[in-house]
Amino acid sequence: MAIDAIAAKVITGVGTGAAQPTSPVSTTSIATTSRDTARPPMTAPSVRHQCARPRSARTSDQPLWAVPRGMYSDGMESRERLVQTMSQLMWERGYAATSPREVRERSGVGQGSMYHHFPSKRDLALAALERNCADLLPATEELLAGPGDPMAKLTAYLTRPLPALKGCKVGRLTQDPLVAADPALLRPIADAFATVHEALARVIRDAVELGELDAALDPERLAYLLAATIQGGYVLAIAAQDPAPSVEARAGALELLRACAATRPAAADPAATKERKK
Repeated sequence: MAIDAIAAKVITGVGTGAAQPTSPVSTTSIATTSRDTARPPMTAPSVRHQCARPRSARTSDQPLWAVPRGMYSDGMESRERLVQTMSQLMWERGYAATSPREVRERSGVGQGSMYHHFPSKRDLALAALERNCADLLPATEELLAGPGDPMAKLTAYLTRPLPALKGCKVGRLTQDPLVAADPALLRPIADAFATVHEALARVIRDAVELGELDAALDPERLAYLLAATIQGGYVLAIAAQDPAPSVEARAGALELLRACAATRPAAADPAATKERKK
């Protein structure tokens, strides 16, 4: 047995100092080759892949409220998205029926960001109301305060296209019980209507001074009448689900204005006037 063991050591080179035979492929090489074969080599992602961002689903002619939930452009600030979304939801369903969760889902803004910008739903509603009023006033003021004939301005004001079946973006919120009971939420609405009233009264006063309307008319009362006609037309159109009542109400107000037009005296003949003075 001892002789056999010694012979085995001599043959394998163990304990004798002899160099062990080497294999053309080592165990490490085999393992590495096996791993490389089983797994494809990894490559670094391209610069284009690293920098790519998902494109917004919004098209240039598509309003923000029509974009699918969470699909806003990357450059739009979260506060602006919240205000625009709340503005649209309040126009659609009112303040009381709009929940913070619906605002977050449609705007794509998280809860933490929402309450960072607006501590409460009321704070967000106030910002949205101010936005609605800011959207309403510029076009109206441009129409009524610009240069031109006063009667032409009143005609354009009463015949302009209106979203009759959606209602006034500002006026319909006065029918919301929570808005009507909150003086802070009512203030921007009242201020907006006061601005429109002043512009209407100014144009009517100009028409009276130019002889286009009868001097017996009260510009303040007539301004209230025209504003009430427009707001009431919204209510009638929504109730009927037909824009016709709004269109007809404004056309009737315009007919009344024209019926109140002053009868201008015929221009005097300068020669005849001079002869009478002699």
